[in-house]
Amino acid sequence: MSSHNFNPVSIIRKKRDGQCLSTDEISFMIEQYTRDEIPDYQMSAFIMAGFIRGFDDREAATLTDAMLNTGKVLDLSDIPGKKVDKHSTGGVGDKLSLILAPIVASWGVSVPMISGRGLGHTGGTLDKLESITGFMVDIPLDRYRNILKKTGVVMAGQTEEIAPADKRLYALRDVTATVESIPLIASSIMSKKLAEGIDALVLDVKFGSGAFMRDLGDAIELAETLVTIGEDFEKQTIAYLTDMNQPLGYAMGNWLEVKESIHALRGDGPADVMEITHTLAGTMIWLGEKASTINEGVEKSLEAVQNGQALEKWLELVEAQGGDTNLIHNPETYREAEFEFEFKATKDGYIQKIDAYQMGMGSLELGAGRRRKEEAVDPTAGIVLAKKRGEYVKENETIARGYTNKEAVIDSVLQTMDEAVSIEAERPEMNGLIQYRADKKGVHELKT
Repeated sequence: MSSHNFNPVSIIRKKRDGQCLSTDEISFMIEQYTRDEIPDYQMSAFIMAGFIRGFDDREAATLTDAMLNTGKVLDLSDIPGKKVDKHSTGGVGDKLSLILAPIVASWGVSVPMISGRGLGHTGGTLDKLESITGFMVDIPLDRYRNILKKTGVVMAGQTEEIAPADKRLYALRDVTATVESIPLIASSIMSKKLAEGIDALVLDVKFGSGAFMRDLGDAIELAETLVTIGEDFEKQTIAYLTDMNQPLGYAMGNWLEVKESIHALRGDGPADVMEITHTLAGTMIWLGEKASTINEGVEKSLEAVQNGQALEKWLELVEAQGGDTNLIHNPETYREAEFEFEFKATKDGYIQKIDAYQMGMGSLELGAGRRRKEEAVDPTAGIVLAKKRGEYVKENETIARGYTNKEAVIDSVLQTMDEAVSIEAERPEMNGLIQYRADKKGVHELKT
């Protein structure tokens, strides 16, 4: 903790004028704000100055450290082996955590995962987990530790003890138009991840229409910043840049995505979901020192699905966190939304695009998402694609099915789907899903 007593106005002015701040100045602002010694209006001015003028890598690492140290940093050293987590910057239909966490844990790598809720068009891991009847994500840290020790994997929400400054700053950024700052995003992500007590981290940095970073260049910059911070804290950190221009997999919506994850763990997952899952999981297995190369890690990830050990680990986790394992064995018994409708092709041709952002917003309208953090979500609502980009469809053929308990929104969601999908005579060019990897040696293009 900083013992210095600075003048907040002087620090705000210094950043406003484009100067770099010292470690003590940044620590002072974060500590005093967390203690309510600095009011929201001054912190708003501070983060707006940083948003416009920028923070360099050292400042971003200092912000991370300051936010991290406003709360507890878990010490998991009594749990043997490397502790490895994964974080995604958010997307549509992104249920990868539900599949890869049990895969990785089934090889004896501990996976302590603190996840978030969905907001806007992006889904949240916690909402998906809570769609499993009885599954508890809000658990105290001692129970979190016990579950991790017993099962090798735990998936929970951020507690008041984990980086409390980040929780407050995020809420402030949300209402002051300062969300889209790469150093602020990076320090927010990393302060939570480093608090988990991990040894290594794999990041899935999305780019495209359904991603937080639509521009590939911005996504690469974010990946580099995240890796730099992780390595500064002596945590092995690897980031992959993955395409989020169309939804990932077929299902969007909380229980619908859990159901797709169950099929994936049974060996019947969508090709795009499994390609990214196995790459991330394989990297985690390698970082956890259970494989000698990333490629060997990927092979082990494939094996864990094929031989059923990943599904067994998933059932173990669901049971440990109070979830109804009968639903995992028999997902078809889950209650269904009252209304189902179809979106059909208006002509013959190839699906040129399925815009991930618009599909995500359509799913939100049906009840699967939230515009504000306090809104409830409907676990049965969402969209399931019947076709993906690049596939040929005939006029009147079903492209997607919607599920909702709000009949009044169906027409407007059909309109959104119509805007999201385009059909052309020519088949679109298909790019690779995973285009770059960023690590401490730099950014590497991955050949597809």
